[in-house]
Order: sequence, then structure tokens, then C-alpha cells
Amino acid sequence: MARELDDAILLLRTNEPEIGIWVLKTRGDLNAVLKTDAILMRRRSHWLVKETIGMLRRTLARLDVSSRSMFALIEPGSCFGGTLLELVFAADRSYMLATPEDESTAPVSTGPVIATSMINFGAFPMVNHLTRLQTRFCGDGSPIEKVFNQTGEPFRADEAARLGLVTFTPDELDWDDEVRIAIEERASLSPDALTGMEANLRFAGNETMETRIFGRLSAWQNWIFNRPNAVGEQGALKVFGSGSKPNFSWERI
Repeated sequence: MARELDDAILLLRTNEPEIGIWVLKTRGDLNAVLKTDAILMRRRSHWLVKETIGMLRRTLARLDVSSRSMFALIEPGSCFGGTLLELVFAADRSYMLATPEDESTAPVSTGPVIATSMINFGAFPMVNHLTRLQTRFCGDGSPIEKVFNQTGEPFRADEAARLGLVTFTPDELDWDDEVRIAIEERASLSPDALTGMEANLRFAGNETMETRIFGRLSAWQNWIFNRPNAVGEQGALKVFGSGSKPNFSWERI
């Protein structure tokens, strides 16, 4: 899975520069994902498992430094748990479908659920040397402790939103429109400006040489201010205040 995801990331980054938004989805058995994570953690000293975890870590880190907008859609049939839940934490926004059962005490829900595993708490550090959960909460230990104390428990939309694990939880009536409008809105903005904004937001917390390069220096000096979308004849800075609309190239760097 890590090899195929890595191949997809590199293929899209290299050959499809005009595809500026990646929509992340999963399909499968959440319990199977959590059981697999348990095996990885239990056998992590074995050479093959160690290499597998390392491959997953590097692949997820490649998402962090990709100049693409990423939305995770958590729908019925999704299996965002443990290792795959890192895709939600890596995304710029996550949408989780809320169903009527989520607001009740019904033991069974027809809506999607997510769950953490022990692998979310240190196995896949970002280039800022923090987990994605630590980065998400800007180093605040209180919400991370709450999530840690419920490791392995399935979270429905209301609980996931309360814990700060997802961005939005539209219901069935609003789901299609909310997702469509979000994608269309993001696709209408300057690709270079989005690259800078997303790179800044992805690396909150500790500053390292890697975050300075990928989150600040490259994003702003190389990907924005030196490119035509900002300083070209029809760039945003050139036409600012003139009443004219900028003419963007939609290719991502």
C-alpha cells in the first residue's frame, strides 16, 4: 500500500501539475486496519516490520511537502483508522459525514467512524519531529491525552468534531453541496498562494531546518514571489488595485 501510494503521489506531482486538489478516500474494514497496526507495533523490532514502518513514514511525509491541496472525505465504508487516519491528519481539510444516529445514544451507527491506534502516537513523525496529532493541536497536550485515552475506540462524527480530529461534519442534506463548493472554491484560488498558505499551516509548532525550507523559504521565496502568478504582467501583484483580474497559470510547482 505504501509503495502504491508513493507511486501515485510522485506520478501526480510530476505528470499532472494542473491537478491542484487531491481528494483522499479509503474503503475497507476499519477493524482490519487496527489489527494490522497492532501487529506492526508488536513486531516493530523485526527488520521487515521496521522497514515497512519506515516506508510508511516517508510516504506520509511526502504528502506533507506536496504542493497540492488535500481534502479527506470520511464516508460510509471508509476505514480511516490508525495508519490510514494519518491521511486525515495530513489533509488540509477533512469532511466527515454526520448521520442522525451520531446525535443519539444508539449503539450502532450507519455513518462512518474513525479510530486511532498506538501507531498514531510516534511511529510517523513529520519533518518537524512531531506527530501529526501534536502538530494539529500545536503541542497542546490536553486534547492529545483525551484522544490517547480512547485509543482504539470508534469515533462518530459528533465525537470526532468535539475532539478536534476532523474539520467539518456536514449531514446528508448538505454533504454533496458542502464538498462540491469547497473543492470549487479551492480550485478558483491562485495555486501559488495556496502552496504558501498550506505549507505554513502544515508545519505548526517546532521549527526545524526542514520546516524552514519547505514551510517558509521555498514556499514564499521560490514558489510565490518569483512566479508569474504574482509578478507576471497579469499577476496578482501587478494588477492589484487596477480593477483587473489576475490571469493565473493553474500548474502547481
